[in-house]
Amino acid sequence: MIDLPKHGSPMDRGSADRYYGRPYNPHWCPNGTAYHPRITQESMTTKQIAEYRHGYLNEEDRKDWG
Repeated sequence: MIDLPKHGSPMDRGSADRYYGRPYNPHWCPNGTAYHPRITQESMTTKQIAEYRHGYLNEEDRKDWG
């Protein structure tokens, strides 16, 4: 079984942004996606930005808008 990142985590948000074709924009949602607060890059640690980047750069699947 693959260990998926926690929903809303920096890695999860990076992966989702890449999957849906959104631009690189580090952020995360500690209470889960679509729940406040949304933490933006200015308030993220270097480690959190690296996690977002990893998720963004390693997402190989893309949404088929078909």
